[in-house]
Amino acid sequence: MSRYWSPVVHGLIPYVPGEQPKLTSLVKLNTNENPYGPSPKVLAALQAEIGDTLRLYPDPDSSRLRQVIAGRFGLQPANVFVGNGSDEVLAHAFQALLKHDLPVLFPDITYSFYPVYCRLYGIAFEEVALTEDFLIRVEDYCRPNGGIVFPNPNAPTGCALPRAEIERLLQANPDSVVLVDEAYIDFGGESVAPLVHHYPNLLVVHTLSKSRSLAGLRVGYALGHADLIEALIRVKDSFNSYPLDRFAQAGAVAALEDDAHFEETRSKVVASRERLVGALAQLGFVVLPSAANFILARHPGHDGAALTARLRERSIIVRHFRTPARIAPFMRITVGTDEQCDTLVSALREILS
Repeated sequence: MSRYWSPVVHGLIPYVPGEQPKLTSLVKLNTNENPYGPSPKVLAALQAEIGDTLRLYPDPDSSRLRQVIAGRFGLQPANVFVGNGSDEVLAHAFQALLKHDLPVLFPDITYSFYPVYCRLYGIAFEEVALTEDFLIRVEDYCRPNGGIVFPNPNAPTGCALPRAEIERLLQANPDSVVLVDEAYIDFGGESVAPLVHHYPNLLVVHTLSKSRSLAGLRVGYALGHADLIEALIRVKDSFNSYPLDRFAQAGAVAALEDDAHFEETRSKVVASRERLVGALAQLGFVVLPSAANFILARHPGHDGAALTARLRERSIIVRHFRTPARIAPFMRITVGTDEQCDTLVSALREILS
């Protein structure tokens, strides 16, 4: 029945999300979810929203949430845009800010949603090769472009670019938007959010899915000059004026206001990451330096796809990417609890032996 499709649909290669298995007995280390639950204050806020007011639309401007986010970064609400997960925020940014005559630039190994957005919206793009060490080299982006996009830390490598390097990139590209996707910034790395005050071409995107344990609630936001935010709002209001429901807005505010829970769980994940990296190194794995809540690891004597399959036989799920070819030997492993990481390491020890 594809004869009814619009022409653009035939050329789409959709993003493939990480598997969400129905079984609950698995050690699930494949989608970079936080192993610790959200703040109890979030659950209380969600409970408080249950009532007669659900018959009414939510605040289309998410005013309270934008005020809370702005306050955390020393900005004004006019510098904040919120959306239904950072993926929606990114989608609006591609359409509102990155569709120009010149191609958008992003790394050849990065979040695979970026080329999907480009094909969906008819945006020209060029993939810029990472170095042999899987790092972003600023000099490679100092050329004419219609915008620059990359995650920091990068995904799926986990490698981070220092703030000073990103500032150098901004200075070299004053006439195009530089979008820094900081989905994993809370687990390491150096946020460029403070640079929003100084660079009108900088858009910083965050999510509450990872470090705030709200992947199931779908809340993301962008920080930038008011002119950039207005462009995003224009696209949003031409697409869906009510992207965040009452629960999402209330839960997000509660999560952002509970810094103690945030710091406690973030610290646990970082400690478990370093512990896991050390254990894998003892087994002979090569692990890229990670500032995220996941690691990219390979074993010189074993294929990444084969190891992934063997782990699955033991009810442990990690993620493997067949493309690009340079990362095919690797597995991307979400950092779980120490218990989950120990189960993974024990299974790998058995497989390797």
